[in-house]
Amino acid sequence: MRPRNAVIGSRKVLNHFDLNDVRTFVAVAQAGTLTAAAKEMHLPTSTVSRALTRLEKHLGVLLVQRSPRGLVITDLGKDYLQSCRRALRTLKDGGDLLEGRRSSPSGLIKVACPFTMARDLFAPLLQEFLERYPDLRIQIEPFAPGWDQEPREDVDVFFKLRAPKDSLHRVRPYPGTVRGLFASPGYIQASGSPATPDDLTTHTCIGSGAWKLSRGKKIATPNILFRVISGDPAVGLKLANSGFGISNLPLWMAKRPDVRKELIPVLPQWTPEPITLCALFSGPSRLTPKVQVLLDFLDEYIGTDRDPRLRHDLSRGYFTDRGHRA
Repeated sequence: MRPRNAVIGSRKVLNHFDLNDVRTFVAVAQAGTLTAAAKEMHLPTSTVSRALTRLEKHLGVLLVQRSPRGLVITDLGKDYLQSCRRALRTLKDGGDLLEGRRSSPSGLIKVACPFTMARDLFAPLLQEFLERYPDLRIQIEPFAPGWDQEPREDVDVFFKLRAPKDSLHRVRPYPGTVRGLFASPGYIQASGSPATPDDLTTHTCIGSGAWKLSRGKKIATPNILFRVISGDPAVGLKLANSGFGISNLPLWMAKRPDVRKELIPVLPQWTPEPITLCALFSGPSRLTPKVQVLLDFLDEYIGTDRDPRLRHDLSRGYFTDRGHRA
């Protein structure tokens, strides 16, 4: 029976097992000499010798007989060599498989995002994305754009309109959306144009949350009682365009060719805080292939001249720099 301390020592040795020593042993067996193996591996001969000795010590067996005439693989060494070759081949095949998945990812990717993003950004881009990656499927779960939304564990990528201050998820920022206050000429003619941010409290406004306006270093947050509360800018656009009131709209939406003549800026010298956008996801330092390709694909479009929300307009002035924090 093996002594108890020998078993403990064996476990301790295996805990410090170095795969590079196995690769060195295989190289030595193939090259026939320590010198030849060292030259092939671009290592000093002493380093190769120490690696071989270390592996033998870890295993508790003699793998190679050393003599003035050269090296001779022992019987145990020959058996172990075959196992090592199979193991290294399996590891290489696994690496090749992962590399293939990175270049051609497959499976279902689950995405949660605000309704506006699903409608105005994802919908126009999905066909191109899926044509580029034919083995991928995508499931989009839109939600109301509230600040308190939190990622679910079953979602691969969660797009949030404001980066969390404290999150266990990794965060990837995207260019934010610049906004402005707009109303129809008919509304301004009937109700007048506010001269200061505080004047907004006496007007009919459509929106949600606090409207934080800036003019240089000056900040104003008027206490607005919204007639219609909605975080969807499409609702605000429809009501502003109909002459109902003043809405806080993304510039890409308010200045579209089909509506820009129907709206006029309100308090143009005051700028509302932009809508920030970030992607939250879990995972190791290197992303899973399907998440990587999705985020990289969106990088090609969000905040660029190719952004589908612009409808072929140029992006300058419509978006913030990547990583902007309001």
